[in-house]
Amino acid sequence: MVINKAVQDLSKRIEADAPKVLPKGMGRLAHENIETEVRDWNRFSSRRAIASYSGLTGWVSSSGESRSDLSITKAGNRRLRTELVELSWRLLLYQPDDYLVKKWGFVLNNPKAHSRARRRAIIAFARQLLVDLWRWKTGRRTSEQFGWILTEA
Repeated sequence: MVINKAVQDLSKRIEADAPKVLPKGMGRLAHENIETEVRDWNRFSSRRAIASYSGLTGWVSSSGESRSDLSITKAGNRRLRTELVELSWRLLLYQPDDYLVKKWGFVLNNPKAHSRARRRAIIAFARQLLVDLWRWKTGRRTSEQFGWILTEA
């Protein structure tokens, strides 16, 4: 009981720092968790840098003319990676006009899709979502350009 109360109080204090208007599906706590893990969005010079920081980029094994794509590196921030995958599933439900939902929704919303295909798709979704968040936070794009529905959280 005491621990639950302490966690609730701490969550409320963290949520108080979040902006009032966020994309629908992105809760205030999720926003603040991502902000805490990234710290300064401007320290990343390119989309590749921010994606690499999260560990959501793929390994490549190549020698001579042979080349094969491997699983994600997982060399980045584990907490950020986890938060992005959870946020991706929520945005799939709450942001039907988002171009990522339109691009990956046919796999992620299909119960007959193979689980491996769904895992790959949600990782690709999360990686691109992080890049989109970086573009949004640094002012390179607006939420309307992504097709996000904004609500007061």
